[in-house]
Amino acid sequence: MAKKYIIGIDGGSQSTKVVMYDLHGAVICEGKGALQPMYTPDADTVEHPDDDLWDSLCRAGKDLMRQFTGNVDDIVGIGLGSIRCCRALLKADGTPAAQLISWQDARVTRPYEHTNPDVARVTSFSGYLTHRLTGEFKDNIANYFGQWPVDYRTWSWSHDPEVIRKFQIPQTMLFDVQMPGTVLGKITEQAARATGFPSGLPLVCTTSDKPVEALGAGLLDDETVVISLGTYIALMMNGKTLPKDPLHYWPIMSSMPDTLLYEGYGIRKGMWTVSWLRDMLGESLLKQAAAAGVSPEDFLNQKASEVPPGCDGLMAVLDWLTNPWEPYKRGIFIGFNATMDYAWMYRAILESIALTLKNNYDNMCEERGHAARQLIVTGGGSNSDLFMQIFADVFNLPVRRNAINSCASLGAAINVAVGLGLYPSYDAAIGNMVRVKDTFTPVTQHAVLYEAMNKGIFKELPRYTDPILKKSYAVFHGDLKEEESIQSWSNA
Repeated sequence: MAKKYIIGIDGGSQSTKVVMYDLHGAVICEGKGALQPMYTPDADTVEHPDDDLWDSLCRAGKDLMRQFTGNVDDIVGIGLGSIRCCRALLKADGTPAAQLISWQDARVTRPYEHTNPDVARVTSFSGYLTHRLTGEFKDNIANYFGQWPVDYRTWSWSHDPEVIRKFQIPQTMLFDVQMPGTVLGKITEQAARATGFPSGLPLVCTTSDKPVEALGAGLLDDETVVISLGTYIALMMNGKTLPKDPLHYWPIMSSMPDTLLYEGYGIRKGMWTVSWLRDMLGESLLKQAAAAGVSPEDFLNQKASEVPPGCDGLMAVLDWLTNPWEPYKRGIFIGFNATMDYAWMYRAILESIALTLKNNYDNMCEERGHAARQLIVTGGGSNSDLFMQIFADVFNLPVRRNAINSCASLGAAINVAVGLGLYPSYDAAIGNMVRVKDTFTPVTQHAVLYEAMNKGIFKELPRYTDPILKKSYAVFHGDLKEEESIQSWSNA
């Protein structure tokens, strides 16, 4: 068992990460391929340039295999996890007919538009990468929700003519779909030369990036909520039944076949906002961090730890990227005084992330009539002890951090381990491959402060800022003058 290895692919918005695990969840080696900056010619268009998604996977794979010193015959499989809510428009031979479309692009919020005659297939990023790796036109059904003709009762493509008309993608343009934990195909000789992966390895179906991260975090029960800190910050709990018309969450398939995740509303450009502030500080931050002998991130956390909880009323509204039906919204800082510097802004962003998620979590739990007993926080942001303590204090719950906190690739490896029969169940695989690092408990006086701050102030901010932002949008954009116009966008 210990000499068997699994490769987990974690495809993100900024890079592709590939990690080799043993069957005890230990990292053997890892590779990374950075993605180019997005092509954004206007506010609605966000595309990956060139063949960047595939090229970054090839770089990551070769980086991984250069570091691997074991026997390649002991590598048993590859799990493919990739970012969701994107579109790949392909020619009949599976090559791109257009640039791959990011989840941040406005087009993915609308039904597909048949404007390019070269497009023969419409798929997700995982579908595109599956084809490049195996030659198969197959994908996991769990990566399709939103603007896709899915029958969520059977987790298969819908045969309802009205549904197909609504989303405008006939089945002849769609990939064959299957459940998480099944084999999509085997790595071809051509893909092996490009990526460095051994040819003939089975490529196993996982799901989209957030559910596979929840699996890698060890989410098994409905008493736990997982918060995934990424460019998009997600909030997830296990679910048992497909709800009818939920208001404050939506059901998606988890990485465990025939089970659900209930996902509450998250934050678009969530951890990007943290990076935005860091990058805005530029050379000054780099010099201060170097003088202190720490990374820029650690330096920011050290400075922000000296700021009192609640930031003396400095708050951020995290609408740096809003929904298409709310185009008037903008990011806001409110509550400055002359004593505050970037450390206060940094802590205010962290607190606002936690408070926003707490409100979304409360809405979901109230609707469901069910709450969690603990949190698991994953992603690079969970390396911050300060951020973990803020989550514990804001949610007033214990917050767990795992030994592997960027765990989408681990979730993909767990899918492989169970799918290939190396473990008899997901419980057994998680028990052997996921390890807890530490747990943060709430500080009572901080929890009381955050509750008062949230209930009386933070939660109410949009009620006062939205009207002025709507007026601002009308002045600067000229096409949004009345509340009815806003409502028409939402209905569309």
